[in-house]
Amino acid sequence: MKIVYMGTPDFAVAPLEALLDAGYEVSAVVTQPDKQKGRGKAVQMSPVKECALRHGLRVFQPVKIREAGAVSELAAFGADLFVVAAFGQILSEEILNMPRFGCINIHASLLPAYRGAAPIQWAILNGEKESGVTIMRMAKGVDTGDMLLKAVVPVEEKETGGSLHDKLMEAGARLLLEALPRIEEGSLLPQAQREEDATYAGKLTKTMGLIDWKEDAPVIERLVRGLNPWPSAYTFYKGKQLKIWEAEVVASEAGTGLREGAAFEPGMVARVGKESFDVAAGGGYLRVKSLQLEGKRRMQAKEFLLGYEMAPGFVLGQFLTD
Repeated sequence: MKIVYMGTPDFAVAPLEALLDAGYEVSAVVTQPDKQKGRGKAVQMSPVKECALRHGLRVFQPVKIREAGAVSELAAFGADLFVVAAFGQILSEEILNMPRFGCINIHASLLPAYRGAAPIQWAILNGEKESGVTIMRMAKGVDTGDMLLKAVVPVEEKETGGSLHDKLMEAGARLLLEALPRIEEGSLLPQAQREEDATYAGKLTKTMGLIDWKEDAPVIERLVRGLNPWPSAYTFYKGKQLKIWEAEVVASEAGTGLREGAAFEPGMVARVGKESFDVAAGGGYLRVKSLQLEGKRRMQAKEFLLGYEMAPGFVLGQFLTD
């Protein structure tokens, strides 16, 4: 079976490696065009392109895959199957109908939940106890095709967007290898998605990371984990952005140094210890354990407290300038 593989970010690397390790014929890899990044405008290849070049695979990088020239080039590969994993462009019906076995997608959720661009992070933001991977037949629409196989992956208590990403990436690679021989022999029974159960996971933006201290502490703690490593949760310290990398929820109870009814407004530091500090939220408190001040490296709160002012009553927030 000749496969054309379509993918762009890190999530798509492990399934490609799995295909090659299993001996499948990958006739071409389709990925997004190189981009200029950073102040020096250095050209950066996608992780999937880097992987493909390491293995000596043919790489195709269409600016718009739906254009006639790109469609003709895809047809010339003579693929039996297109395998897609976070490619980043929408395929036309002409492309979807091109291969003998159609097009399948590795989606990082248990469909029909969390269709869309950022299912991994939204599962954490919403406090889900489990996530997973779905192998689906691609159809017109965003993640609406029939489901072929699923694998459930538990979401651990301290799961971050990065750690769940890696788990789902590996689960997707394993599930793909399980699906391929069954697709070829025709033994997989497609299951339609129930539209009434569908939910959506929109794209992440940098502004999503701004902490609203009026939210309850568990909501903010999930924001910290879900947006780690990108775009990260942040507040402001003396006018500079302060990223929060690790935090935990603390209740107002004996032994914490926090008390119910204390005059701590949301965003106000309520307690400072040797290795952490607690910030009042709309409900409960957030204990900050790891952070990064704008222009500085990531560090433990213990180290931060040795060099920067922090005391009960200090206010964190966007408009603090002195």
